[in-house]
Amino acid sequence: MNIYLSAVIHIKENYMMDGIELLKKLVIETRRENGCIQYDLFEDHRNKGVFFIHETWATSEDLHSHQVSDHMMKFREGISSLLEKPNTVYTGNKLF
Repeated sequence: MNIYLSAVIHIKENYMMDGIELLKKLVIETRRENGCIQYDLFEDHRNKGVFFIHETWATSEDLHSHQVSDHMMKFREGISSLLEKPNTVYTGNKLF
């Protein structure tokens, strides 16, 4: 059964370009991972600085490998000072 996640990221206004570059790099590297079915970045049109990633993983093991990958660790380190508030991540199962 696939694993579905949505992550919401709030970037400080003065750091938008740096944040977007880090997010783009994360997406590019993550899409190469085993078990990554979908990893798409979106920008909220109504709320400046709010981005979200929709993810689909083949297995929980693939998701775990992603969460502890080198590029994910580098992303977390780089993005932490750019965040307006901590990220929110929702994990669920597809209903329909």
